[in-house]
Amino acid sequence: MLCCGEGPAWRSETTSAVGFRLLASSGDGCARAGELATPHGTVATPVFLPVASQGTVKALAPRDIKAAGLGMVLANMYHLYLRPGIQVIRDMGGLHRFMAWDGPILTDSGGYQVFSLAGLRRLSDEGVTFRSHIDGSTHHLTPELAVEYQESLGVDVMMALDECPPHDSTREQVEEATDRTLRWAERCLTASQGGGPALFAIVQGGAHADLRKRAAQSLHSLGFPGYAIGGLSLGESKGTMLEMIEATVPFLPEDRPRYLMGVGSPEDVVEGVARGIDIFDCALPTRVARNGALFTPSGRKNIRNAAYAVMKTPVDPDCACYACRTFSAAYLHHLFNARELLAYYLATVHNLTFMASLMGRIRRAVASGTYVSFRGEFLDRYRPTDDEVRIGQKEKWLRKQRSGGK
Repeated sequence: MLCCGEGPAWRSETTSAVGFRLLASSGDGCARAGELATPHGTVATPVFLPVASQGTVKALAPRDIKAAGLGMVLANMYHLYLRPGIQVIRDMGGLHRFMAWDGPILTDSGGYQVFSLAGLRRLSDEGVTFRSHIDGSTHHLTPELAVEYQESLGVDVMMALDECPPHDSTREQVEEATDRTLRWAERCLTASQGGGPALFAIVQGGAHADLRKRAAQSLHSLGFPGYAIGGLSLGESKGTMLEMIEATVPFLPEDRPRYLMGVGSPEDVVEGVARGIDIFDCALPTRVARNGALFTPSGRKNIRNAAYAVMKTPVDPDCACYACRTFSAAYLHHLFNARELLAYYLATVHNLTFMASLMGRIRRAVASGTYVSFRGEFLDRYRPTDDEVRIGQKEKWLRKQRSGGK
């Protein structure tokens, strides 16, 4: 397994308001622990970002996110641009004030959402013209506008506009998308204003290690404040996903944060950290929570199953979340069967608390030099969802995304 060791401390050559420093690395030099300093606070890494695409983590208030132990969220410029509109949010004082969140915010440019609407968009080197999935209105997005809109939101970290090819694209299609993403990244960097949100570049390349390497090297040379790995967990096998991380990370700078986009199942986070990833985001923990799937140290548990109907203890007796401290598994089972709204709140609180706790354990293991053994023990105990089931669930979610759903 290829990985990178610990790099220098605080960067001094960038004009970004965001700084990153490494504090520790694991015994094999791959897993890292550090700090990401932003105008709205410092977060310890590795960190998991809950998804607040439309300015809210579904079913929760900002205080619930903080109570779960999470201090940074991800929002989506594409969704906010369409509704309520960038100007509305700017007039309200920016996204932090609009959503009453005082911690750091990272926004995705919306590249994935735009390009997933294959039947509703027209693509060129200049940018993309697309029709809204909400009302059919026509819009044009360029790399420069993606930067302008995200800066207008007043966020801490913004993403360059990229083209995310489907996992079953031909090599020629992936290469074309990768090259366009590189050109757009350079235009985003030119358009970004010094001292504003930190602009992270996105490495594309599909399942082709040579394209990933070339993209990472090209973006490295441009000196971005941070780097993301995109286009994974879209239907490929877990093995392929991990191979592409390994093919990319060694060619990214050691002193900049590394962000694996759209990956957030517990086992994938543990494996990603082992390969040098610092930041994760994913809608999975909150999405499966609303379907009754609760994370535990041994894997997901379906609270709808009859076995929980008379269970007097919490689904995870060792969990410190509000749901497990207050209610029995039988009560959650009842709420889901009765389709009570409280069910979605409690399950979401539980899963995000689980993710926050997991990230804390990961950071402590890295700091103590025991991450290799921690990883082995975690994976020995945690039983992930069957790969065939997982891919089927992902494809169902992707179809919903293409139709504009969440």
